[in-house]
Order: sequence, then structure tokens, then C-alpha cells
Amino acid sequence: MSRFARPLGQGLGKATGYALGPYQTAVIRIGFAATWLFFLLREFPHRHEMYGPDGPWNWDMAQQLVSSNGAFTALMWSDGQIWFEAVYALAMLSSALLLLGWHTRAMSVLFMIGVLSLQNRSIFIGDGGDNVIHLMATYLVFTRCGQVWSLDARRAARARVADVADANRVGPVLWWVLGLGLSVVTFMGELSGGWLLFFWGMWLAHGLWWAAGRRGPESELRKLLDVVANIAHNAGLLVIMVEACLIYATAGWYKIQGTRWQDGTAVYYPLNLDYFSPWPALSDLLSSHGLMVMLVTYGTVVVQVAFPFTLFNRRVKNVLLAAMMFEHAVIAVVLGLPFFSLAMIAADAVFLPTSFLRRLGGWVARARGAVVSRVALPRAGHAGRAENRGAMPEQRASGDEPGTEPTEQARVGFTP
Repeated sequence: MSRFARPLGQGLGKATGYALGPYQTAVIRIGFAATWLFFLLREFPHRHEMYGPDGPWNWDMAQQLVSSNGAFTALMWSDGQIWFEAVYALAMLSSALLLLGWHTRAMSVLFMIGVLSLQNRSIFIGDGGDNVIHLMATYLVFTRCGQVWSLDARRAARARVADVADANRVGPVLWWVLGLGLSVVTFMGELSGGWLLFFWGMWLAHGLWWAAGRRGPESELRKLLDVVANIAHNAGLLVIMVEACLIYATAGWYKIQGTRWQDGTAVYYPLNLDYFSPWPALSDLLSSHGLMVMLVTYGTVVVQVAFPFTLFNRRVKNVLLAAMMFEHAVIAVVLGLPFFSLAMIAADAVFLPTSFLRRLGGWVARARGAVVSRVALPRAGHAGRAENRGAMPEQRASGDEPGTEPTEQARVGFTP
């Protein structure tokens, strides 16, 4: 009994004491927020036909469907043009702020509201990528996806370096504003049942978290809330991983049952459809090689079916993961499905190794630093030349001219 008690205790300690996969959840947050934002920006000129009053699926038809299946969409609260534009703008704004990691707890809820509102308004125009975004937007609400690579993390790091409390004044204001809006919607009777309990529960939980934070990180209430938040985060992360495995497993097993996948010709047909041929010459080139078509067809089925079983072998898993990401990148270019591919790559990113994600973050940070330095150096040089022209001769001789060693005061930035 004691042989199993120790590993079980360690597992429970990790599940309750830590929010696992901070880099994985951060890259999922960035990936899905960017995918949805780019999609909304690309479809901005066509938003009225897709989700608005000018679409073939009109407001009355959507209201009948929503009333029968209980789906959530804020676009059913009013059929006015101004309200539609406000919801669409909220969807874009929440996506951009979630991408940056600005108050991720609140933005993840608003991001989910934007995704569900637009997609449930016109459910017949989506594809597999939209379904993945639909699911992951809901799961992200339960994760602590702003631990790294976010403005929240940078603000908390600065507070730790300064050894002061995290003075977050925007958070309480945002909480009160959202609470006021939720009260208005509740009073108007637009929310009921499970969605009413969900949104009010999230609002009260965030308020309790802020109140516990004012008592300090060592208070008993804050420790208890940390445990609850870690459990919710780890459960949400597990659901995301299971969902990604189910997507590939079901897709692979359904493909096995199709005769075109069995004889190795399934990939040939979409390559010869005008709808999936943004580059006809490239599609003709690929479809003209029978051996390549057969290898891609069988390889797709093998990778999708085998991937869930390779999670226990890190090396094999990483190889298949790279193959799937490369396959989705090819689909984005060859078949003209960029947002579907971006959504699937973002879902695959939950399985990326932490060491690789850390190196990737380092590469991005160095690239950003190089760009910033290139922009800042010409400005600094121009400012220095202008200041040097206005200096007295004895000041120019103090080591500020090009080719001379700066003084100790200049090194440390001291100004008398």
C-alpha cells in the first residue's frame, strides 16, 4: 500500500500545488486568440452577410434554433445594427487583449462570449477549425493561461522585482463594469438557467480572488483559492489534451472506413476541386504524382490514428507532432484553409515540449530586442549629435565624442 501511496501523494501535490503547463497554455491562448482575430479582420467587409442582418440565415430563423437548443449568443438579445457592430467589435477587442495577455481572466470570458455569439448566430457557415475554436474558447476560461508571455506576467514580475504589491487598479474597475453589464442583462431577462449561473459564478469568483489577494499571498483564503484555481487549470489543460486526441482519433478511424482512403486516392479529389485550389498549378503538380498522393493519403491516416498512442513515448510523439503541424501548414497553402490549419496547429501546441517553448520564447525575445535596438539606436544617435552640437567645448572633451571612452558617470547614467 505504501508503494502506491507516495506516487499518488506526489501526483495530488502537483495537481493542487501547481498550475501545470504554463508555456503550453500560453501558446494555446496566443494561437487561438490570433487565429480568431485574423479571421474576424479578414471577414470584416463580409461580416453583415456572415453573422449580421444581411445574411441568408436571418435573425428570426436563428432565434428559433437558439430557443430550441439553448445555445448562447449575445446577438439574439437585439436585432439592431448598432448592437451587432458592438458585439463584433467586442469580439475583435477581446481577442487582441487576450493575445497580449491583458487581464487574461476577464478577457478569456469575453473572448468566449465573442466566439459563441458569432458562431451560434450562423452555425451553418463554420468548418472544422471553427468547431475547434468554439471548444477551446470555452476550455480556456478555466485555465491560468497568463502565467507567462503576457502583460499580466510582466506586471507581476515588475512588482516582485520592486518588492511591492501588484497595484492592479484596472482590474477592480473592469470587474465592476462587467458586473454592471451582467446585472443589466439579467434584469432584462436575456440570461437564464445554466448560463446565468455560469456568468454570475465567474464574476463572484474573480471578485473573491481579488479580495483574497488584498490580504496577501500567505493568507489562508488565498492559499485555498490557489488550490481551487490550480485544480481547475489542470483539469482544463487535461480536457484540452484529451479533446485534441479525440479529434485526431475520430478523424483517423472514420477515414479508415472510407473506400477512397483505403485505396489511397482520397487526397487526389480535393486537389482537383476549384473551391480548394487557390494555386491550381501547384494542385495539378501534386495530384499528377500518384505515388505521392498514395503516400500522403496513407500517411495521414497512420499519423492520426497512431498519435494518441504515442503520448507515452516522447521522441515518437514529437516526430508525429512535427509531421502533423507540417501537414496542416501544407493544407493552409495548397487547399487554401489557413484558419482551419492555424486552429489545428494551436491545438497541437499543447503537446510541445517545455524546453522547446522556452527556446522559442528566447528566440522571439532576442529578435524583438534586435528590432527595438535598431529602431532606438538611430534616434539616440541623432539626439546625441544634436545635444553635442549645443554643448560647450569643455563638455565635448569629457568623453562624449565618438571614438573616446565614456566617463564613469555616463556608464551608470548619473546626472549631476
